[in-house]
Amino acid sequence: MAGHSKWANIQHRKGRQDEKRGRVWTRVIREIMVAARQGGGDASANPRLRLAIDKAKAANMPADTIKRNIDKATGNLEGVQYEEIRYEGYGIAGAAVIVETMTDNRVRTVAEVRHAFSKHGGNLGTEGSVAFQFKHCGQLVFAPGVDEERLFERALEAGAEDVLGSDDGAFEVLTAVADFEAVQQALQAAGLRPELAEITLRADNPVTLNGEDAARMQKLLDALEDLDDVQNVYHNAELNP
Repeated sequence: MAGHSKWANIQHRKGRQDEKRGRVWTRVIREIMVAARQGGGDASANPRLRLAIDKAKAANMPADTIKRNIDKATGNLEGVQYEEIRYEGYGIAGAAVIVETMTDNRVRTVAEVRHAFSKHGGNLGTEGSVAFQFKHCGQLVFAPGVDEERLFERALEAGAEDVLGSDDGAFEVLTAVADFEAVQQALQAAGLRPELAEITLRADNPVTLNGEDAARMQKLLDALEDLDDVQNVYHNAELNP
């Protein structure tokens, strides 16, 4: 895990998510609907839908709300149809940025994403311009102080691809997408609970931004994350304000 500020970056991200807690339901509902439309409404046969339902439950979403939106997505109820669109671009000092959106109006969404990039010192790129710098994988991040030996042993036994430590004492367990659920369940059964667990796009080669560059990059990331149609923002910047 590159960069000594990994844990600080994770904590800031979690803090931002807490600030936007009122918008979590909107994003989770969109994820549920797209997952159900693409893979069917049976969560037992649809890993992406299971993950979305887990997020919904963690956000205290009622079961009937979850079911209603699955029904909308699978055609049992009338509802808005969302499509997934991914944008790629460059942030401060050429840092790579990927923005995942779900939208019912792609013209509105691309205009808003482009405006956020240009207003805050970035540039919207073309498809494929930065995606090669990221790996689609499962990621579980553990706080400093976790039992390192036990984490390594249990994670690798469960099928994790790697366990990486950082200078600040945090640990990151990486898995293939198909193995994410099994590894997460095995670690939780062993009493090892991550601070962050998700299917993500992980940067292969993070770049460090310091001082003013880090602050400018954070403003760009915040502006993108605040857009209504944005689901996730991934980047390869390690920020050291």
